[in-house]
Amino acid sequence: MEKRDNTKIIAVAGKGGVGKTSIAAVIVKLLVEQYPDKRILAIDADPAVGLSTVLNVNVEKTIDDIRKEAIARVENGDTKSAIELLGEAKYEIMDALVEQDGYAFIAIGRPEAAGCYCKINAYLKEVITMLSAQFDYVVIDGEAGIEQINRRVMEKVSHLLLITDASKKGCQVIQTVKKVADELVMYEKIGAIANRVPNASVTQYMDLGEIPLLATIEADTELATCDMKGENVFYLPETATVVEGTRKALKKIEIM
Repeated sequence: MEKRDNTKIIAVAGKGGVGKTSIAAVIVKLLVEQYPDKRILAIDADPAVGLSTVLNVNVEKTIDDIRKEAIARVENGDTKSAIELLGEAKYEIMDALVEQDGYAFIAIGRPEAAGCYCKINAYLKEVITMLSAQFDYVVIDGEAGIEQINRRVMEKVSHLLLITDASKKGCQVIQTVKKVADELVMYEKIGAIANRVPNASVTQYMDLGEIPLLATIEADTELATCDMKGENVFYLPETATVVEGTRKALKKIEIM
């Protein structure tokens, strides 16, 4: 695969239970539909591996599996150079890519095990960055907070989408994420999506600090039904509340 000149990397973050993963999946759906000629990569960076579930992707190997294999080799006395480790990791990660209809998928896996393997972690992050550069759009579904994206995935994103519900806690979490991102992660654009709100009027009471509100999405019965049936979000109709709201947010932050 050739290197892309202007890869757009979209990181989705927020506290647990606000529908972050569903919105990340809908972003993938919208990008695939809008840009059939573009290369799109979905990265599941949440240890819960939820993105693979809502996209119905069968994950056989994660980045963390590759990391553990590398650690095992080092502990068994394999003293390869950084270049050799990086080269091997690159091929193994390419093998771990799951090709889907219109996009590729990879999962980071479980949190890091005990022990410091900083060099291996740095190599894997470098490989992920190299891999991402071969795609036009990269969508990262991260766990709550942004430190994990910086530590385990990459240090630079183009768009940071913060998801919250109407709760004070949800709003506080995304403001905290922004503060951490301002220190740890280079990003170009940022915005919030108010998700699962009872009605649009409640946003006037939500304190988002300096984060611009991109869209308000009310509770979506079609998405809830999709979740209960375990169906792929790609089957959601264009009129579904979450699809319309996410599309509005992507246009407002200039991804579409």
